[in-house]
Amino acid sequence: MSTDRFDPYDADRPLLMKCGCGRDHTVAEHNADAAAATAQLRTRADAMDTEAHSRDFLEATLVKALFPHEPMRRNFMRAVGRSTAMAAIASVLPIAPLQAMAQDKAAPEKRDLKIGFIPITCATPLIMAHPLGFYSKQGLDVQVVKTAGWALIRDKMINKEYDATHFLSPMPLAISMGVGSNPVPMHVATIQNTNGQAITLHVKHKDKRDPKQWKGFKFAVPFEFSMHNFLLRYYVAEHGLDPDRDIQIRVVPPPEMVANLRAGNIDGYLGPDPFNQRAVYEEVGFLHLLTKTLWEGHPCCAFGTSAEFIQKNPNTFAAMYRAVLNASAMAREAKNRELIAKVISPQAYLNQPETVVAQVLTGRFADGLGGIQTVPDRADFDPIPWQSMAVWMLTQMKRWGYVKGDVNYKQIAERVFLLTDAKKTMKQLGMPVPEGSYPKFTIMGKVFDPAKPEDYLKSFAVSKQA
Repeated sequence: MSTDRFDPYDADRPLLMKCGCGRDHTVAEHNADAAAATAQLRTRADAMDTEAHSRDFLEATLVKALFPHEPMRRNFMRAVGRSTAMAAIASVLPIAPLQAMAQDKAAPEKRDLKIGFIPITCATPLIMAHPLGFYSKQGLDVQVVKTAGWALIRDKMINKEYDATHFLSPMPLAISMGVGSNPVPMHVATIQNTNGQAITLHVKHKDKRDPKQWKGFKFAVPFEFSMHNFLLRYYVAEHGLDPDRDIQIRVVPPPEMVANLRAGNIDGYLGPDPFNQRAVYEEVGFLHLLTKTLWEGHPCCAFGTSAEFIQKNPNTFAAMYRAVLNASAMAREAKNRELIAKVISPQAYLNQPETVVAQVLTGRFADGLGGIQTVPDRADFDPIPWQSMAVWMLTQMKRWGYVKGDVNYKQIAERVFLLTDAKKTMKQLGMPVPEGSYPKFTIMGKVFDPAKPEDYLKSFAVSKQA
């Protein structure tokens, strides 16, 4: 019997009458498209100097963070000249050590690895590094393991069932502090993606675009310690709602969000893609807004591991970092996005219609309101774990009562968000070690200064802190 389309006797797969992605074709046809795209991307990867590409990518990413507004960068370059600009920027950012770690190769202590992921587009670099062979090029034999939810990810990392994982970027902070679990030191090696989220509402609420109309609404987020939760709370609070009294926020695993929306169990969600776009595809939801309009370039997910793993396996950690960094560099290039959508859509990874994933990654998408939007950086893949991002997350954890009392923001941020372990590498190279890299961010028009987290906290009218 052919099992290309369905197998009623397979206990490990749902019995579907079509491809698991929802499209009317066989699994074999879906996988054939993915294999062809994988081969094409592998050819592109083999043709480029990956070390030089990663080095240039890192430097461009760091400079972009220092000058988030393009006119400012150009004016600075024109004013001081290329060589002066390079010297000035190198004096405040750890460019050389980051580039050194991205290329410094030594034999991995551990080769056989399990890396967990949730099937969302945020995990694109981590996922695509597997079929494109980026892990194997670093001497690693990696299993990327699809996981049902974030609590399970947390537990498997704490229990050492996974060597590394796809994290929600606030999770390593919470786990390291023992908030919501036993304390286990965790580290963020890279940010997996920036932007890549949206607020999706049920189609019945198209006439309720003003958040002041949302009193009594039920919203889903993927986890308490997530940018999704913090940004939803921030957004409704800025519109005068108390997220703990005026709306309900419940945790729902991302793959279950669309079904809950369709069933009427929730009115909307602030969730990761592709499930915002999947709601539009299924005609049960519409995109109220992309979260990049709240905070341009905000972090979403991260790639990380435990402090113990890095201590015991520093070369393996560096090899994983190089593999994911190479994938991030490839994912940032617009010309690769349609092919990447084909590679990560199959059942082994996202198990989504290719058109849904392609709309997210290319940034040309239906919004569920009758329009077609073009937003090329709807999802982006900037890997630098700026420690000011961690400080902002900690302020929100304190604002909403997840942590109480005094918080040593700087110490925790620098302990968990490694900035790719730049300080250690700089010491080894005999370079002066900076205090850390703390760019300011603007969230809904309000500037966040990471040097003044308590002042920032006191500035909010709606807050749960005592």
